[in-house]
Amino acid sequence: MQANDLEERILIHAPVGKDARLIEELFGRAGIACGVCAQPGQLIDELGRGAGAVLVGDEAVTPDFVRVLRHFIDHQPDWSDLPVLIMSRRGAAAPGPQHRYLELGNVSLLERPAQGVTLVSAAQSALRARRRQYAMREVDQRKDEFLAMLGHELRNPLAPIRAASDLLRIPDLDREKIRQTSEIIARQVKHMTGLIDDLLDLSRVSRGLVTLDETLLDARQIVTAAVEQVRPLIESRRHRVSIQLPRDTAFVHGDQKRLVQVVANILNNAAKYTPEGGEIAVALHATSDSVDYTVTDNGIGIAPEMLDRVFDLFAQAERSSDRSQGGLGIGLALVRNLVARHGGRVSAFSEGAGKGSRFTVSLPRVETPGAGAAPAQHGEAPSDTHGLRLLVVDDNDDAGQMLGLFLETAGYRVVVVQSAHAALASAAAEPFDACLLDIGLPDMDGNELAQRLRQLPRMAQATLIAITGYGQDADRARTSAAGFDHHFVKPVDMEALLGVLSAI
Repeated sequence: MQANDLEERILIHAPVGKDARLIEELFGRAGIACGVCAQPGQLIDELGRGAGAVLVGDEAVTPDFVRVLRHFIDHQPDWSDLPVLIMSRRGAAAPGPQHRYLELGNVSLLERPAQGVTLVSAAQSALRARRRQYAMREVDQRKDEFLAMLGHELRNPLAPIRAASDLLRIPDLDREKIRQTSEIIARQVKHMTGLIDDLLDLSRVSRGLVTLDETLLDARQIVTAAVEQVRPLIESRRHRVSIQLPRDTAFVHGDQKRLVQVVANILNNAAKYTPEGGEIAVALHATSDSVDYTVTDNGIGIAPEMLDRVFDLFAQAERSSDRSQGGLGIGLALVRNLVARHGGRVSAFSEGAGKGSRFTVSLPRVETPGAGAAPAQHGEAPSDTHGLRLLVVDDNDDAGQMLGLFLETAGYRVVVVQSAHAALASAAAEPFDACLLDIGLPDMDGNELAQRLRQLPRMAQATLIAITGYGQDADRARTSAAGFDHHFVKPVDMEALLGVLSAI
């Protein structure tokens, strides 16, 4: 038997040989694999090889047998709860025998004489429960692999950041090295932010916590925006990209940002897992009922056993052992969730390893013409700050000081404090045009601080900007209710922040 077959069998231990043979024949006719174990030691050996359940006659449940089997059961993996079926005689449920049975954990009692259909039904039920345990084992294994990969991917950018910070401590470092070092830090922080954003995004979408901003969209614009988003990676790997779009406009109903994210994630995968100089084709086809986005590459392909679960969480990292491009491999799981939220479906096809891949996203077509919303534009750095006074409040001194230095370099007058009470004292002494407040302050919640600032006579019209590590919809609702005008998630997108300040 193969390993999977061993895990699907029922091990029979009955001292009366005739009973064991009859049950084995009964299970065989029902298509249930089984094995007969004459001695407790043989049963334990076979359990080590794999089993779906154990069937035992109550006369075999002696104190010594319980001790041996209990040792095996106590040392099961966390995912395992071995089903034990005991054929008991009338009266065997008395306190003494019953206590021994309960020591074996997941026990089901079958009263003798049991009909054949009862034995088969109990065996099939035990095997179904065992299969669910095997499914949890697989999820647990994928989770462990994913967490190991997550630790690896988060540590990778920390190494150059640590080296860059050590380099900046060197006295008299020339300006060119300072510029190169700051670019390295910025690039690695952006990479780490992307990893964390992907994790949080998948969590929110999977739990249905993301609200789609749905409108009528030109399906062709989704393709062009997605290609533009992934273009830096495509160009760095020197891929040749062909784009096929229909002449006539086809409309879909959905969230533009999320649909661009769907196509961009698939393109991103194609670019990562296609050797340099490879070919990627993006096509849009419209029928009377659907709009189909297809991304085809001539990359490493997908093994047949992975095709059915390439969109599963924790499974994508197995697509290739090449981790040189980084990332957590959760992009396809996010794609599946977002496409489902839009009433569509996504599929993958590959002829095997080394033979490229094809991903297709199908969305319902909408015949009514309409215009999609234009993507939001980031603000540009202000050319004239008009001498605006800014208050930065963050109990993390390093974070507050670095943000303050950046804003001073941009031309603003900045005061940095580390507590809510210090912020109130500063605002009472001299008003500020804008306040950038951390939410998790030790002496007073940032939302309460915002409300207290609004009560000061000369601060009612100030622009309040939340700076926080929390960015879910509920967090944004709380800061909005507290009187904040803007909500930024750490690490802050400085370009967007300067755009907000320039509008004051």
